[in-house]
Amino acid sequence: MTRIYRHTITNAPEASRPLLEGILPFSPTGKLLNMHAQMAHSPAVLAAYVSIRQATVTYGTLDPRVRSALMLATAAVSDSAYAQAVTSFLAVRADWSQSEVLALRDGRPLGEDKVDALVGVVREAATRSGQVHDATWQRAAECGWSSEQLAEAFAFLALTVFTAYFLNYAQTPMDLPAGPTAAKPE
Repeated sequence: MTRIYRHTITNAPEASRPLLEGILPFSPTGKLLNMHAQMAHSPAVLAAYVSIRQATVTYGTLDPRVRSALMLATAAVSDSAYAQAVTSFLAVRADWSQSEVLALRDGRPLGEDKVDALVGVVREAATRSGQVHDATWQRAAECGWSSEQLAEAFAFLALTVFTAYFLNYAQTPMDLPAGPTAAKPE
C-alpha cells in the first residue's frame, strides 16, 4: 500500500509543478515515475531530490557509466527493489551489459580494476553509514581516482540513498521492470 499520494503536473502543489516539468526530459521513461509523483506531494522533498540530481549533472565529472555503476552499487544495499530497478535501468542506458548489471547489484567485481575500486568505496560507504576503510580508499587512489573524484562519488551515493529511503518510506509502487530483468541481452 502506498502512503503518499501520486500527483500529476497539473494537480501537484504549485511549487512542485516547475520541478516536475524539469524532471520529464531526464526521466528514464520520458514520463513522471511514481517516485517523482509522490515526491511532488512535498515541494521540499522534490526540491531536495532535484537539487542533488542537478548538482551531479552540472558539476559532475565522472563518466556516465561510472555514475550509473555507483548508483546501482548503492541501491543494491538499500533494501529498495524500486531503487534497484531505476538504477538497473540507468545502468543499461549507460551501456552496462546484463551480466555487468548483475555483478554490480550482487557486489561482484566487473574486472575493470579502476571502476571496481571506486565502486568498492561507495558500496562500503553505503553499507557502513558513510565509513570507508583506509585500505579501500587507498586502493581507489592507487587505481587513479583523484581526491576530487572520490569526493564526487559521494554525491551519487547521497542521491541514491535519498531516493531509496524515500521510496521505502513512501512505499512507492513499482512502475519499471524489476532489477536486472530490465537489462538488454548480451
